[in-house]
Amino acid sequence: MIEKSLERAMYAMRWVLAPIYLGLSLALAALGIKFFQEVFHLIPQLFSVTETDMVLVVLSLIDMALVGGLIVMVMFSGYENFVSQLDVSENTEKLSWLGKLDTSSLKNKVAASIVAISSIHLLKVFMNAVNIDDNKLLWYVVLHLTFVASAVAMGLLDNKTKHH
Repeated sequence: MIEKSLERAMYAMRWVLAPIYLGLSLALAALGIKFFQEVFHLIPQLFSVTETDMVLVVLSLIDMALVGGLIVMVMFSGYENFVSQLDVSENTEKLSWLGKLDTSSLKNKVAASIVAISSIHLLKVFMNAVNIDDNKLLWYVVLHLTFVASAVAMGLLDNKTKHH
């Protein structure tokens, strides 16, 4: 009886994650506000901004879109994997990957997203390289390559464990 009560209590504790995923949705809303704040800041300067500055702003917008996608992916698949299945009615548009991402594929998608976000950030740094110390540039590259190596290693390990 104690064992069954303990198991029920542990299983019920998964709901502690629900407010965390709700918090991610608030972070997504905040990111959306920042995105449009950046767009509205750009509009008055559209015809006077330099090409480099325009590319830097666009890269920032792409960066925010990638982070937003990452938040959605973690929020929905994490909720479905660890808390409860989402009840999406049949007449509602459903994301094709919803319910299909297990923790392993989610981990790989998060790693790939981090590499993509890091790539965008590194491109922004290189576009502004004249204003950045060489030592800092080296650290940006090292950090990015660390993300790439980690993502590749996780993918290889995942692939190897699936074949066994």
